[in-house]
Amino acid sequence: MPYNWTQTPTTHAQELRLWPHRSLPPRGFAAFMLATFAMATLPLYGLLGTALLWGLLPFLLIALTGLYYALRRNDSDRQILEVLTMTPQDLHLVRRNPRGPQQEWTCNPHWVRVALHEDGGPVPNYVTLSGAGREVEIGAFLSEDERKSLYTDLTTRLRHLGQVGR
Repeated sequence: MPYNWTQTPTTHAQELRLWPHRSLPPRGFAAFMLATFAMATLPLYGLLGTALLWGLLPFLLIALTGLYYALRRNDSDRQILEVLTMTPQDLHLVRRNPRGPQQEWTCNPHWVRVALHEDGGPVPNYVTLSGAGREVEIGAFLSEDERKSLYTDLTTRLRHLGQVGR
């Protein structure tokens, strides 16, 4: 699951870290690019020693460069990290975007509402936190089942946090 909870027992602080699933690790990326290059050059081996090889080779290299750029761009776009820190006195959400400014939201946990929007959001089962006059999304990059699980976890932990703070 691409999120985890950590807890500090002495201060009753809990921290939730969420990140997008990354299905292609660096070693997998290297293996994929090497295998793609090897398979794309197979038809060219019959053209070795001919002028046609030099006519086709630039197009192969352009295609591989485009694939490399697209995969690297996708990897950089997935560098999102959301950190939700919960204490009995404060709830603080920080979203670190791959490009653009960091976004922050703070609220008193007593007034926070967790909502699961089954329809009408950008994705099915969209999870939001509302309080302090704002509604913010959390974990929109997670899968549908992970968002349902996140909603249950958040609701349970906020309920427990309210009992701890009293």
